[in-house]
Amino acid sequence: MRLVELHRERVMLRRVSRGIKLALNLPVAAYLGVAIRMEPPAGTAAGVVALVLEHPDPTLSLTLYRAVDGTDIVAEWRAWGRALSVPLLVADADGRLREPFDRIGGVRVGPPAARRRRHSALRRRRPALPLRRQVGTQPATPLVQRSGCDIIARN
Repeated sequence: MRLVELHRERVMLRRVSRGIKLALNLPVAAYLGVAIRMEPPAGTAAGVVALVLEHPDPTLSLTLYRAVDGTDIVAEWRAWGRALSVPLLVADADGRLREPFDRIGGVRVGPPAARRRRHSALRRRRPALPLRRQVGTQPATPLVQRSGCDIIARN
């Protein structure tokens, strides 16, 4: 039997091992993340979807949520990841963990958003007139004036 106290920054794990009382105080940063695991059916029981706070040592991993149907599992998964500030993981069939979304450090990478000129911080600094102008084009045959008199400014 083990007792678990879960806080935003720490996990307090109390258990008895071979008659000795143990209390482990681990930071949440020591955990790999919140993983979705599919547990196969056992005997007459149906298969279960579980959310597990994964640790490199499997004995320290904690089951956070378990459900027979996976209707609310994604909402719970994101809520636990946001509350604990840990990455979201998916467990493959062979047990390996992977991240479902690309990330750079703590920032999730997505497609770039289209630029919106109206709400730009520099909107009032830039004139709007050049945006309405069109780029000029050269005619196919250039216009050349050929006459005997030159246009030159002299006294």
